[in-house]
Parts: sequence; structure tokens; C-alpha cells
Amino acid sequence: MKTIKTLGELNKIGYQSKSIKDELRDNLIKNIKHKVKTFEGIHGYEHTVIPELERAILSRHNINLLGLRGQAKTRLARMMVNLLDEYIPVVEGSEINDDPLNPISRYAVELISDKGDNTPITWLHRDERFAEKLATPDVTVADIIGDVDPIKAANLKLSYADDRVIHYGMIPRANRCIFVINELPDLQARIQVALFNILQEGDIQIRGFKLRLPLDMQFVFTANPEDYTNRGSIVTPLKDRIGSQILTHYPANVDIAQTITAQEAKLDERQSASVYVPELAKELLEQISFEARESEYVDVKSGVSARMSITAFENLLSTAERRALLSGDESTAVRLSDFIGVIPSITGKVELVYEGEQEGADFVANTLIDEAIKTLFPKYFPKIEKLEKQGEETPYDNIVSWFFNGDGFELLDYFNDAQYKSKLDEVEPLDTLIAEHQPDIDPRDIYFEKEFVLWGLVQYKKLSKYRYSEGLQIKDPYGSYISGL
Repeated sequence: MKTIKTLGELNKIGYQSKSIKDELRDNLIKNIKHKVKTFEGIHGYEHTVIPELERAILSRHNINLLGLRGQAKTRLARMMVNLLDEYIPVVEGSEINDDPLNPISRYAVELISDKGDNTPITWLHRDERFAEKLATPDVTVADIIGDVDPIKAANLKLSYADDRVIHYGMIPRANRCIFVINELPDLQARIQVALFNILQEGDIQIRGFKLRLPLDMQFVFTANPEDYTNRGSIVTPLKDRIGSQILTHYPANVDIAQTITAQEAKLDERQSASVYVPELAKELLEQISFEARESEYVDVKSGVSARMSITAFENLLSTAERRALLSGDESTAVRLSDFIGVIPSITGKVELVYEGEQEGADFVANTLIDEAIKTLFPKYFPKIEKLEKQGEETPYDNIVSWFFNGDGFELLDYFNDAQYKSKLDEVEPLDTLIAEHQPDIDPRDIYFEKEFVLWGLVQYKKLSKYRYSEGLQIKDPYGSYISGL
């Protein structure tokens, strides 16, 4: 088809024009019939967001994706490009992607009138049919719709009353394309008003020109509900003109969150090859985000982006990699103490409420890690009751006794793998506990789970933990109290 270069050749093959909404609809119907996934790589939305989005496309609606940050709103909009035809014909030289069979600009109409079947055409690939604008308070009507260009008027020796002096904005230039406006509430109300006619009648108004351009557009807006109170709002008449508003959400469970993190994390091949990540470490990392979304210190309305888990995972592997490089190990496995390296990823990704600000970002990050350990602990090992009957035996008595009778236990950050394993092997009751309650554990995960047990006992006040510059010290809490006296 790309070999066709003129309007006459296009007519000869019987080419039929379609609106962009019909393109999206027809290609989605084909995908559904042939069981082809349109939104490949989007996880957790299979039964919620994606069906609603597909219904909106089938209805030929303009769409508003409403949700907190890090919920794949922009990615969903970008993936709609895959539903467009691979190529469409465009009048050569047209600023607004004129359809040769249905020209709308003065330039294209006059060119076709003058050259007829010899009108030159070019082909536009679907990847070039996506335009995106981040809404900011400084956006003007001229930016997105257009304005009079005095330089063009002077060069062409035209009066300002001639429509050829118009400089088109982003929206007309995105004719026959998907146009995304991100963070719509940040757009000033008067700019939102300028979109009314485009969404309803498909035409634009520039200054005092009697100009009607029936643009062929698929609009996708994204908005964060938090913005409605913090910075602005979507004016009611504009909301009324948006066909479908679709609510996005965070992953419903840790398994989905793990899949997203594994897919999105940008890792160096050497890093992936040299650092082993236990399954429990991956689960714990995701649980931190779930704890943050429920934390009294974190502003829940602001949301906790999926990007937090992704960057935390990258930091976790880098922490283990750096430690191995310093100790001279060719390969290593992630340790629970390596989670100190994910704190910068947490502090930069959460918005704190007043109580969180008072405690400090580092304190909140460490608290989230501790809470994640406490949440996961009963899933792997027997639950520790808050109140135990006097004299009642528990599976953890031998471990606590080992610390009570010992002189303390230190895990230093600079330990190589051999030293790290040797130190944990000193706590012999750990082997018995793991063998009894995790008999099918991967041998590579044993030492992470040993450390996990110790941190879990700390959270349930069976042991005490102290972090200092060189590493970690774990003690019996009562022995620590007595020695303090």
C-alpha cells in the first residue's frame, strides 16, 4: 500500500476512509474474536479496568482514566495505538494530517482542487499517531488549539483576516490521532472550556475566524482524584462531554505486584546473574507497599505508586551487588539486612501526613519494613500470641534461650557470604525451626529465612535489635535491659 503515491491511485484500489474511533473499534473487535490480548503486559486489570476500557472503545467514547499515581493510566492510553491501522494516507504537506478523501484544511482542499488525481499523498504509521500533553497551569489556548501567526502573515503578505495566517496548536496537528492530556485537573478552567466544541462537535475556534475543522480525534484524559482538592478540578460541562470515566486501582494482591515489579525493573544482566533473590525477599518487598497504603504515617489519598516497589527492587539488588563487590564474592544472595538499601526508594515515594513528618521519613520507612515482616511472619511460621499462658511452651523458646544465655549476636554489613552463613549457623535452634515448619524450602533461601525469623521475633518483642553504622546487633530483650541497669 505504501507504493501508492497519488490520490488517483488511492481511488483506483477502492480505499475507504474510516474515522479513528471506527479504526479502534474494528481492530478491537478483531482482537476479541481472535483472542488477541490488546493490553499485553498490564497486570491486575483483567477483570476490572480493561473490560471497561474495551467497552468504551466499542462505544466510540472519549475516555477519562481516573486514579492515583502509578496505576498505569498513561501506559493504557499509549497501548491504544496498537488498535490503529498500520498506515493511513495523508495529503502530502498537510499540517493536520488531512485525509485525501475527506480534506478539511484550506491547504488540502485547494491542492486537491488544483491537482485532482495527481495530488501527492504520504503514509502515516500508527506509531506517529499518538500525541501527549502534560497539563500545567501555564498551558494556553494557543498551545493546544492555535493562534494567529504574524510572521506567517508578513511572509505571505496576507491580512490577519485570512485563515492562512493561523498557526495550528497541538490538537489540530494531532488530527486522526490519539491525543492524551495527562493530569487534566491541572488545566486552567478557561482552557478546559476551549475543549468543549472539540469534544462535542469536533470543530475548533481560533480568535474571530469563522473556522470549522471537523477534527477526527480520540481523546484520552488522565486525572488523579487527589488533584480535585489540591490544585483544580474538571469543569462539569467538560466531564459531561467525556463518554466514559474509568477508575484504575493498585494491584489487588502481592502476587500481581511481584509480576509487575519483575516486568518493569531495569536490571543489568550481570546484576541479575550474580545476585540471587529469595522468593520471600520478593514477597516482603511488595508487602512494604501494601503496608504503606494502610499506614497511619502515609497520606493514603496521595497513593503509593507501583514505582516504589520497582525502584526498591532495583536498590535491593544494587545493595547486595555492592556488598559482594566489597567483600570479593563472585555471587551472593539478598539478605534481609540488605533491605536497609531500599529506604531511599521509600522516602522519595511516599507523602507523609503530619504525624509522619514529625517522626521523620527514615523512621517511617523502617517502620514499614518492620510491619511488612510482622504481616508475613505468621504465613511462614507459627503465630506468636500477644499473651501466652505462664509456662506454656512455644516453638521459639530455644531460640530465645540461645540469645538469653549468649553474649549477643552481630551481623556486620561487610561480612562475606561465608562469614554471614557461619554467623547464622551459630544459632542452632534456627535449623530445627526451619526444618520443622519449612521442610520444602529451596536450600538457597535458608539463610534469608533464618534472618527473617530473628527479625520476626524482634517485631513480636521476643528479641531486641539495634542498628549501628557497621551492621546489626540482636539480643535477648531482658538481658539487654539488665545489662543496661
